[in-house]
Amino acid sequence: MTEDLLERVEKDGVKFVQLQFTDLHGVIKSVTIPVDKLGESLERGTWFDGSSIEGFTRIAESDMYLKPDASTYAVLPWETGEGASARLICDVFRPDGKPFEGDPRYILKKVLKEAADLGFEYNVGPELEFFLFKPRENGELIPTTHDRAGYFDFSPKDLAIKVRNDIINALQALGLEVEMSHHEVAPGQHEIDFKYGDALLQADRAITFKHVVKSIAQAHGLYATFMPKPIYGENGSGMHVHQSLFKDGKNAFFDDKDKYKLSSLAKGFIAGQLSHVKAMAAVVAPKVNSYKRLVPGFEAPVYVCWGQTNRSALIRIPRYSPGKEQATRCELRCPDPSCNPYLAFAVMLKAGLDGIKNNMEPPSPVEEDVYKFDDSMLEDRKIGKLPASLGQAVLKLKKDDVIKSVLGEHTYEIYIAAKKAEFDEYRLQVTRWELEKYFDST
Repeated sequence: MTEDLLERVEKDGVKFVQLQFTDLHGVIKSVTIPVDKLGESLERGTWFDGSSIEGFTRIAESDMYLKPDASTYAVLPWETGEGASARLICDVFRPDGKPFEGDPRYILKKVLKEAADLGFEYNVGPELEFFLFKPRENGELIPTTHDRAGYFDFSPKDLAIKVRNDIINALQALGLEVEMSHHEVAPGQHEIDFKYGDALLQADRAITFKHVVKSIAQAHGLYATFMPKPIYGENGSGMHVHQSLFKDGKNAFFDDKDKYKLSSLAKGFIAGQLSHVKAMAAVVAPKVNSYKRLVPGFEAPVYVCWGQTNRSALIRIPRYSPGKEQATRCELRCPDPSCNPYLAFAVMLKAGLDGIKNNMEPPSPVEEDVYKFDDSMLEDRKIGKLPASLGQAVLKLKKDDVIKSVLGEHTYEIYIAAKKAEFDEYRLQVTRWELEKYFDST
């Protein structure tokens, strides 16, 4: 494969190669090498200082190396010509040749192997929403929307059609099969969906997607953000994730005899996620700002329940279409695009597998609008709520051994410390709202 890739690189006229990976929080990191160093990198890796990456190693253990995954090769469509650049997504290794246990990509691979040992392939289809904003003349990054369009609005209100089209062209050049794009509910908010697939491939694609959106937006004089809730009073951005398990090429979630066309295995998977979702929240909704999105009234899921017609449910079952057995799936609606997709898919799969292994049964589905339930109705139906803050989510994570086991001892300790520090920094702030509310009245 190495020789084939080197021939392809030469044919593409590539001069530089970006070796990409993510830190604990899903931020893309990159080491750029000249193309004549690629063969050596593919064979023996490229060394770097891991102590400078959050969530990696201590200074005394800083030497690490990147091993490019040849299957992720792609030419960056906005960096062509004489300085043409390509990218390769990498795995991270320790000096002794063992995978680095804190590498988010490796963490996902471990849970995927657990599923594979049971005969399952885990497929996901993430839907990442984002906002496009105009910078102020002085370059200050203040949320000023690029348009005033709404859900599925078309030109002339949707000024970002050209931007979305350029994003789609770049995504397709990078190997993503785009299925649909449209304006979302809030002004300046957009969604571009790509075809589902194996969870590792989709995590790579999610990282690629964010890279492309930000790069193309910048080329248009805009900036893109995947912040969950950038504008007060408007819908936030989610990353709904459609999920299914396949076995021997067939969708293991499908059962024609069931009302929802769901197998008992699928229901066990759903039950596992509902059981662990409060702890999962610290990973799939990992920012202080995530919990400004997860509130009633803005189409974001808050209540721990499942259903089909109920879009307020945490897990929704898309309607079955005859002949579309392979499309049977469940949609988890609480993740947001600020998460690290490798870690998010890992905890989601682990929770689902736990439900299957322990023969869990989900509660009865809820088809009413849960946002209209009062506290007594929620209590009668035994419908819980997601954590109301990152601080609460961290406490739930600390008590959930299943989700903790996904992260592993190394990553868990660092992740908890980072999230506690983030929440402490936030809760010590004195905001403009507080000044306006209390300064003159107390």
